[in-house]
Amino acid sequence: MPAELTFAAPRRAKPPRHLADLSPDERRTVVTELGEKPFRAKQLAQHYFGHLESDTANMTDLPAGARERLGEALLPTLLTPVRHITCDNGMTRKTLWRAFDGVLFESVLMRYPDRVTLCVSSQAGCGMNCPFCATGQNGLTRNLSTGEIVDQIVAVARDLARGEVAGGPGRIGNIVFMGMGEPLANYKKVLESVRRITDPVPGGLGISQRGVTVSTVGLVPAIDKLIAERLQVRLAVSLHAPDDELRDELVPVNNRWKVAEVLDAAWRYAGTTGRRVSIEYALIKDVNDQAWRADMLGELLAGHLVHVNLIPLNPTPGSKWTASRPEDEREFVRRLQAHGVSVTIRDTRGQEIDGACGQLAAAEL
Repeated sequence: MPAELTFAAPRRAKPPRHLADLSPDERRTVVTELGEKPFRAKQLAQHYFGHLESDTANMTDLPAGARERLGEALLPTLLTPVRHITCDNGMTRKTLWRAFDGVLFESVLMRYPDRVTLCVSSQAGCGMNCPFCATGQNGLTRNLSTGEIVDQIVAVARDLARGEVAGGPGRIGNIVFMGMGEPLANYKKVLESVRRITDPVPGGLGISQRGVTVSTVGLVPAIDKLIAERLQVRLAVSLHAPDDELRDELVPVNNRWKVAEVLDAAWRYAGTTGRRVSIEYALIKDVNDQAWRADMLGELLAGHLVHVNLIPLNPTPGSKWTASRPEDEREFVRRLQAHGVSVTIRDTRGQEIDGACGQLAAAEL
């Protein structure tokens, strides 16, 4: 990350080294140092990424005497599920994970008739301090490693493939970095995890780059770094207000990069990648849902390669913030459409299972 981005997590012990942390060349080096043939690295990766298998005891094509040693070196247990909770007839499943050092974070699996989406965390907690966000109120504990990010996906994909999620066996087609944390504040690990997610098996999981969405509150230098990667992932900007006065309060990082700067970076991303930018906008009753703000937002976005994702706020216990009235929500949509801006209202899943990221971890703590 550029020097001016100082969202460092507190120093803590590092997670164990994992296969997903390493490039194919690095995996071969580790395997060779263990006294095994280099091709064993590809076999391990084929099991992990291709067959979603993490237990070397089940990898019968590996020498029996080497399985435990290879497992300890490259496939240590990173995450332990604390609990799964479900709603929507089991089609939405939230998992609370505990890492090696006890930190907690969450992922959410959402099954739809035409797709399966997994929302993953990139940090334990978040340092952006947005006052309406449960994660932001818990503060930042630490960044997740590449392996911890990827292992959320592999573990959930394994359950899905084995039919352990309502709806029968299935496959994840979409990954959204919209769980706990600010992804671009953990830039290196998030980028590495995107590579592992999208590289073909056995290098990675083989999910299309176009099925991956990386969200940000607007870290402009990091957006420009992402542009230079020339990936085809979607960029989602959590805007939440069209004017600097309100956004300074709702998204404190706006004090460093104002609305105009954030949107200019978004248009650079769209212009370079050809991908439509998603503007995330949590509708908060009597705070940012006024018709005039809808008009202001429409004027800022009109004519650009953009889609607005309106999110009825999932309130957190004890918070003064709550979701907009249905009539105000409808008027907001109407005003944006009048400016020619594409807009949808996000399906509000998970409210009865503490759906807003951070609520389940906070309750456990």
